[in-house]
Amino acid sequence: MTQSLKDRAAQVLPAGGFGNFDPSIFIERGDGGYVYDSEGKAYVDYLIGSGPMLLGHGHPEVIEAVQEQLGKGMTFFANNSQGLALAEEICAAVPCAEQLRYVSAGGEADMYAMRLARAYRGKSKILKFEGGYHGMCAEAQMSLAPAVKVNFPQPVPDSAGIPASVEADMLVAPFNDLSFVESLVAEYEDELAAIIVEPLQRIIPPKEGFLEGLRAICDRTGILLIFDEVVTGFRFAYQGAQSHYGVTPDIATFGKVIGGGFPLAAIVGPSEIMKHFDKAAVGSDGFLMQLGTLSGNPIAAVAGLKTLEILRREGTYERLYDIGHKLMNMISTTLDKYGIVHKIVGHPTLFDVQFCHHEIYDYRDVKAADAKKNALFNKILREQGIFKSAGKIYPHLAIEDEHLTLTQEALEIAAQHLAK
Repeated sequence: MTQSLKDRAAQVLPAGGFGNFDPSIFIERGDGGYVYDSEGKAYVDYLIGSGPMLLGHGHPEVIEAVQEQLGKGMTFFANNSQGLALAEEICAAVPCAEQLRYVSAGGEADMYAMRLARAYRGKSKILKFEGGYHGMCAEAQMSLAPAVKVNFPQPVPDSAGIPASVEADMLVAPFNDLSFVESLVAEYEDELAAIIVEPLQRIIPPKEGFLEGLRAICDRTGILLIFDEVVTGFRFAYQGAQSHYGVTPDIATFGKVIGGGFPLAAIVGPSEIMKHFDKAAVGSDGFLMQLGTLSGNPIAAVAGLKTLEILRREGTYERLYDIGHKLMNMISTTLDKYGIVHKIVGHPTLFDVQFCHHEIYDYRDVKAADAKKNALFNKILREQGIFKSAGKIYPHLAIEDEHLTLTQEALEIAAQHLAK
C-alpha cells in the first residue's frame, strides 16, 4: 500500500511530499499518544503535528466542541463570537497582549509581526538570530539553516527566489551573544525596526540574562522586541515563554496550540502598536493591510478555546513537565549506560539530544554535533515505533506509562546500535 501511495505522490507532489516531513511515511490516523501509518504500524508520537496537539490526538472534548460548531458553520470571512472569545482569552493570559489579529499560520504571523514593527517604527531593518525559525517569508529565510559560515551580520539566503534586496534589510547575530547584539545596535540603531527572537531557539535555551539584555537594549533605543512564541506559547506556561522567563516583548506571535490542531495563528501586542491594523486610527500612510480567508475561523477558534480551557485545569502543566522530565532522564540514563557522549538540550516541554562533548549555545554549536549519529539514532527509533522529528521531541499530555515503556525499549535498542 505504501509503495502505491509513494508512486502516486511522486506524480503530483514535488519530491513526493508536502515539504514538511519524511515523504516515505504516510500517517493515516492519530489516537491519543499514537499515530498509525498506511501499513497499520503504530508509533508513539513525539512529533504531534510539529507541536499543536498538546493534548494528544482526538481529545474527546475538543472533538465534541468542533462537532457542535460544524453544524453552525465552518467559516464566514467575518467576525464571529467564537473567534472573539478566543482573542479575549489570549489577551487576558499573555502579558504583552492588549489586542490581537488572527492569521492562519505561524509563519504568516511572523511575517506580519516584522511588517508591523516596520510600520510602527518607520524603519526597515530587522535583526534575527542565526538558526532562528520564523516561517517561510523572505526575511525569515535568511540564515535559518545556512550551510556555509559567513561573517556576522551578513545574512545567507536559505531559498532560491529571494530578491537580493531583502538581504540589505536583515542583520544576523549569533544566539545568546548579547555583546554582539550590542555592537550591531550601536552601528544600526537608527535603521532598526525590531529584533525578532524565539525565546527558546528551536531547542536552545537562552543564557541567563540574554532575553533580559535584549529587553534592556530595546527599552534604551526604542527598537521593538518581537518574541516568536508560535512553538512556546501555551506550552511553557499558560501565559507563554514571556511569563516563564519573566521578559515581556513588544509584539508576540502565537500559533500551534491556540488552534487546537486547526490552522490558526495570531499577532499580539499593545494597542498603541496594534492600531496600525486600523486605518481609521493611523491613516493611509501608517495602515498595515492584513486579511485572510480563514483568519479567525470558528472551527479553529472553538478547538483552541477548548484546548486552553483544558490547559487551565489544576495540575495540567505540572503533569506536562513531569512527562518531559521523565523522558529527558530516560534518554540520558540510557545513553550513559552505553557510554554514549551526549547533551540533552532544551526545556522539559521541548527538547532533543545532541551527540557532542561541547555545550550548546547557538546554531553553530548544534552544527558541530555528530549529525550522522543523530540520524542513526532517529532512524532506529522510527524502526522501533517512535515517531519524532530530526531535531525535536514534543512531550504532550496524552503520554501515559505504556508510551514511556515502549519508548524505553526503543531507546535501549537505539543505544545498543550507537555503541557498536
